[in-house]
Amino acid sequence: MFNQQRKQIKKSIVASILVAMQLLMLVAPAHADRVKDIATLNGVQSNQLTGVGLVTGLDGSGDQTTQAPFTAESFAAYLDQFGIPMPAGQTFQLRNVAIVSVQAEMPAFTKPGQNIDITVSSLANAASLRGGTLERTLLTGIDGEVYAIAQGNLVVGGLGVQGADGSSITINIPSVGRIPGGAQTVREVLTGFNVGDHITFNLKRADFTSARRLSKAINDFMGAGTAEAVDAVSVKVRAPADPQARVAYVSELENIQIQQGEASARVIVNSRTGTIVIGEHVRVSPAAITHGSLSVTISESFGVSQPAPFSDGETVVVPQTNINVTEEDSRMFLFDAGTTLSDIVQAINAVGAAPGDLAAILEALKQSGALRADLIVI
Repeated sequence: MFNQQRKQIKKSIVASILVAMQLLMLVAPAHADRVKDIATLNGVQSNQLTGVGLVTGLDGSGDQTTQAPFTAESFAAYLDQFGIPMPAGQTFQLRNVAIVSVQAEMPAFTKPGQNIDITVSSLANAASLRGGTLERTLLTGIDGEVYAIAQGNLVVGGLGVQGADGSSITINIPSVGRIPGGAQTVREVLTGFNVGDHITFNLKRADFTSARRLSKAINDFMGAGTAEAVDAVSVKVRAPADPQARVAYVSELENIQIQQGEASARVIVNSRTGTIVIGEHVRVSPAAITHGSLSVTISESFGVSQPAPFSDGETVVVPQTNINVTEEDSRMFLFDAGTTLSDIVQAINAVGAAPGDLAAILEALKQSGALRADLIVI
């Protein structure tokens, strides 16, 4: 009897351990990302739509048709569709009409009858699109087919005001506006989602380690041989042929969590704003750096030259130029082998270098071969 109780207790302990192990396997690793956040399905992407139309109802801020005659021609062609012919060879100033470019992004799987947002921007010299209405405009895809029809009242965030004396003030960009839900789709873009016996995940950031880890995670979840990494971006996965089963299958796959491979060492320098980003794995070989700057000041002044008494000379104004050169004290600091990001930041802060000076230091380190990272200037 006692042995049977011991066996039951042992079985319950083993069962508890197995349940605990299964729960631990479900816990995602540190810094794990879902597949849907780091990869996209091949052939399933949004589509860009464009069109050219007319905005009417502007309060005198439309195109100057003498400088943009194509606006008048487009307006005449638009009226001709409704049986209103314009006299041939006649020039006229519209002022309340502007020719515009209409752009939209049609998400994947968008069905006919669904609405999408559009952006409207002036193509000619309209001062503002505020208060305007977009007339019916056909939006076409890259294949030239019409996929949506746009029209509606514009929402313009910019403001432009001009005085009678020619002075003006502009806030933001009044020549660009948006129409939320301003286009209705009339055609569906076919995707390759239900084609073939495989689907392919494309990583948003190319990395061989991430591709290998993704294929391994899918194989661990769905069974060996289900997925294989094709290259640093693509992972090919076997999928069921039935559309409903494929949707459920992808739903399971896109929620798998993996730890991405770490990016290569990079230093990003924005030359316009002075922003500098130093990656975690940036290292520096042994190097000694000194950095100083010269301050050159040039000032112009004027002096008066008086002639000697009882001479025939004249009083003249003589320009005087003063040049002053000041060299700031520079400090030298040493980078040991394997210097980390923290060491670099502390050394630069100790010197008191500005972002522009830091960019010069990093470029010099790269040229000397001491910076073990890619230096990218944007």
